[in-house]
Amino acid sequence: MGKIDIDYINTPLLEKGDEPLKLKDLNYPDVVTNGSYLVDSNGNPIGTKGDMYTKVIMDKILTEGCYDKNVRPRYESDGKPANTLSLNNAVHISYDISEGESPMITLRPIAVKKSIGEVLWIYQDASTDLNLLKDKYGVTWWDEWDLVDEHGNKKRNIGSPYGTTVADYDQMKNLLVELRETPDSRRHIIDLWQLEEFKKPHGLKPCAYSTVWNVRHGRDGVDYLDMKLIQRSSDFLVAGCINQMQYVALMLMVSQATGYVPGKFTWDVQNIQIYDRHIKQAVELLNREPVNCIEDDYTEPYLSLNPGISDFYDFTMDDIHIKNYPRELIKTKNPQLKFDKGI
Repeated sequence: MGKIDIDYINTPLLEKGDEPLKLKDLNYPDVVTNGSYLVDSNGNPIGTKGDMYTKVIMDKILTEGCYDKNVRPRYESDGKPANTLSLNNAVHISYDISEGESPMITLRPIAVKKSIGEVLWIYQDASTDLNLLKDKYGVTWWDEWDLVDEHGNKKRNIGSPYGTTVADYDQMKNLLVELRETPDSRRHIIDLWQLEEFKKPHGLKPCAYSTVWNVRHGRDGVDYLDMKLIQRSSDFLVAGCINQMQYVALMLMVSQATGYVPGKFTWDVQNIQIYDRHIKQAVELLNREPVNCIEDDYTEPYLSLNPGISDFYDFTMDDIHIKNYPRELIKTKNPQLKFDKGI
């Protein structure tokens, strides 16, 4: 095997009193691609483009990633430091949505539909109210960052920034107007990283903090909307696919509301990581074969919007659907994994 330095992996685990990994726990086949897809032993493409990037990134983190020190997060289960293996400036990947490429993965089931509610909460509702997030979208994973008042009572709110920043600076409304009126501007940006907002009480600084939007007048005569998501940090195994699909959904809604065709989605991550207690799960995923959604033409999963919606603020969860995603087959072949959460 020899790809992973097991002593380097185990040293921080032993310092925390965790169980060390064995060499057999880190054994997985080489990641073989054709540049766009994973390939089988006969050289045939398999899975989605997201499956390929997922395996390539996991392999790179495990073989080249560095341990962090003096970490903020603690494991929810026992409060021990939640260390990670991570890489800086290692992820700059793109998908051409107009050509059917997708960040969606089939290596484990992904709850995309529910996660899109978080994007609507931030950019459409412009809210930080956890009750609204739960009641309207059924999302509760932000509850660990609930603020408390001076008496120790939970506020059911994460404070600034997120939706507060979107509202305070009219960021979403301005973006929609400017894309329609000045499409060739290079200043179409939503930025949640506002230092003044951090002076207010807040639960967590944004990880996915900036989107950059550009209209591209294609040589085929079509006007495309391209978008880049800039993320300072990514808990890759837990949220990497989810974050990408959330912002693909946002890109599709903005495209439809402004009259452009969804073009290229780019994901740019400064620090991408795997928690040390997720290493076994990463190896499990690297040992799995992806599910081919349609054997003959490799049509990838995609998001479909209600074509009758033309106002961004009219979209609801019922207007967004994931197509060509064989969830039950994926559950059977590549069942869900459990991850000890670092908070």
